[in-house]
Amino acid sequence: MDILCAPDGLSNWEYPGQGVKDIAGSAFKQAVFDMAMMFPLYKLRKLMDDAAWRQVRWQMVRDFGEKFVGQGIKLPLGYAPHWGYAAADWPSLTLYQEYVRESIRQAGLQGCRQLVIRPWLGTEDKAELWRVNKELYLSLLSLAQKYKIMILLENQAKSINGHLVRGAMSEAAEAVHWVDALNEAAGGKAFGFCLNMGNSGPCGLNVYDLVVALEKRLQAVIICDSDATGDRQLLPFTGAGKGACETDWLNVIRSLREIGFDGLLVLNMRDTAAAFPPLLRPQLMKLAEEVVRYILWQIDMEKTLAKYEQRVLFGAGNMCRNYMSCYGENYPPLFTCDNNPKVWGREVCGLTVHNPEDLRDLPSDCAIFICNIYYREIEAQLQEMGLKNPIEFFNDECLSTMYAGKLPEEGF
Repeated sequence: MDILCAPDGLSNWEYPGQGVKDIAGSAFKQAVFDMAMMFPLYKLRKLMDDAAWRQVRWQMVRDFGEKFVGQGIKLPLGYAPHWGYAAADWPSLTLYQEYVRESIRQAGLQGCRQLVIRPWLGTEDKAELWRVNKELYLSLLSLAQKYKIMILLENQAKSINGHLVRGAMSEAAEAVHWVDALNEAAGGKAFGFCLNMGNSGPCGLNVYDLVVALEKRLQAVIICDSDATGDRQLLPFTGAGKGACETDWLNVIRSLREIGFDGLLVLNMRDTAAAFPPLLRPQLMKLAEEVVRYILWQIDMEKTLAKYEQRVLFGAGNMCRNYMSCYGENYPPLFTCDNNPKVWGREVCGLTVHNPEDLRDLPSDCAIFICNIYYREIEAQLQEMGLKNPIEFFNDECLSTMYAGKLPEEGF
């Protein structure tokens, strides 16, 4: 899975250079070529017909791309300019087509493999919206093929008097239909899908159903938190209210894990980054890196289990039960162990609970999965024992089922 950082919020259209340097100074080695940043909506709506203004802006787009190249940052994904969420703000189809065609050229020059192009949203009628956009996307096919770019569609929000509701391709059946119909007309896999969490949070989108339905059509996911009401892109897990996230991270992670997602994972923290003082930017980037690593670790949980032929668990509580419920059949452990001597010799979901000292008898390639919230303490314990086995963490926060009670017959 490739990890990308979106530059919006870190950079701005007037002075993009420092944000590019901030990305280059972090662990992120790939970024989004976000051409929409050079066309801010408040200017785009006023000056979209001004040819001289457009020429200057496209030059800024080229300069923006060169700044990334100069810092050694790759740009596998591009993002085309757009006119936001309100149908009344969108230009004519002809003008929009000019913008997206130039976006394909610029993305191709920067080596982008994929480009997100929003549908033209200048009509409210769903049948007309599909008819017009089918013609639009297919008209771009030859140019995209010239630059070897896959066009990605994206779930949309729609503004009704400033209130965001579900828009085009927010429902699973519609999203699948658009991608499949376009690929059938193209005679191959020329189109894919990008899930934008920024367009899903405010609309109460059922992300799980959408992701599972899209399966391999899903090529990119833009992860961000929101305030569940408007157009906000926040660092994941920071859009919280009353002690909980406003974004349904449980179903985001569950669904991506289920389909074995292996595309582009894009971090967008536009509003968080823009609000942070520049002097704290390096610390923000370090936090962002850890947040993305955590999400990636959660998504790849089953892949981690699958890469070992043998495994044991450390922990005999509810997390062990949750492991056995979800993964015990496909990835059976040899046994589990626990620091509580009162449970040694007992069974949990068919597993015998061992003394941790028994781990010394394991073959060196058998992985030890810690199934206990005291991850760091147990990891230190295993290291002090001098074990050479791979040590992994298991977590049950994002499983399809959750056991949270206690079984009286087990006595613990």
